Amino acid sequence: MIIMSKYNPLWKWINKNKTDDFKLTFAEIENIAGVPIDHSFLTFKKELLQYGFKVVKISMKEQTVDFEKVEEEA
Repeated sequence: MIIMSKYNPLWKWINKNKTDDFKLTFAEIENIAGVPIDHSFLTFKKELLQYGFKVVKISMKEQTVDFEKVEEEA
């Protein structure tokens, strides 16, 4: 079941991107999602697993988020 959140446009973009590991800046995330990244991102990021990705690292200093493709279990 896909849950809709304010970050859904971001999850869909990541799903279409199909890159294994990548990094986005907070500004890029805001541009893609149409909303600024805020503390709620920590709660909503678990939705990303439904799309086959996970958040590996959030850097407040660099203002970036590292994403990684989740390996599918055989």
